[in-house]
Amino acid sequence: MLKVAIYGQKYTTDSNEFILHLLQELKTHQITVFIEKKFYKYIQKLNPSVKGYPIFKGYKDLDETFGFFLSVGGDGTFLDCITYVRDKNIPILGINIGRLGFLANVKKTEINKAIKGLVNKDYSIIERTLLQVHTNPEIKKLSKINIALNEVTIVRKNTTAMITLETFLDEEFLAKYWADGLIFSTPTGSTGYSLSCGGPVITPSAKNLVITPIAPHNLNVRPLIIADNTKIKLHLIGREKEALISLDSRITTIPKNTTIHITKADFTIKTVLLKDVSFLKTLRNKLLWGEDVRNKE
Repeated sequence: MLKVAIYGQKYTTDSNEFILHLLQELKTHQITVFIEKKFYKYIQKLNPSVKGYPIFKGYKDLDETFGFFLSVGGDGTFLDCITYVRDKNIPILGINIGRLGFLANVKKTEINKAIKGLVNKDYSIIERTLLQVHTNPEIKKLSKINIALNEVTIVRKNTTAMITLETFLDEEFLAKYWADGLIFSTPTGSTGYSLSCGGPVITPSAKNLVITPIAPHNLNVRPLIIADNTKIKLHLIGREKEALISLDSRITTIPKNTTIHITKADFTIKTVLLKDVSFLKTLRNKLLWGEDVRNKE
């Protein structure tokens, strides 16, 4: 029997009917459902009649008996799912009840089609690269969950002053960046923060990473695409005592003179791509890629 885990965050009352419809559709197909504890409490707050579902609290509660992990929300919710799944090899399907969604690419009006696709195995699996971070000296908050699916970003904190990052690739000096920050993005994250800072779009299957400066004061630096097995080392220097480092949506402070090591993680995240859904279609539909009035003539 198929078994799934569901994770979500608070949602608008307009989306409530779609949450209930999802649960009903899973029940119709006799799928065993576990719901993340906090999300379950929120569902019950709006729908007291929803009861009897087993719960899970975190990473340790998941195992190989789960066929899928369902993310209910937008891309931000999907990124939070990574902290639950990690190296469990449970494929994640994103159901979008928000707005723009590259990772959460199933429309809330297509729930029936999505669940039937899972049951009938009418889908493909896309493996996505993760980044892994280590620091010297060690930052304990980072060492607990040190992975990112979209990007690792180092950025200035509570100041208008730039930060300075000495950057090495495979131990060879690349450049000293003077900027508001640097983004180290996977192909998955190339359509996110990196894109808004002038970085390129990279297809999910590409074996690359991109380094994108944020408001650089070096006039002769541009986004740089590198192989995803490159070992990145950074020295945080400059006048300011601290900066911020973010791994997707998780942020913490790093002190000046910290050395940051960024590498490709030794495992991937598996995402579900349903039939008739593709990265290029999503690119055209979500970002209006190639949209031109001449195409309508």
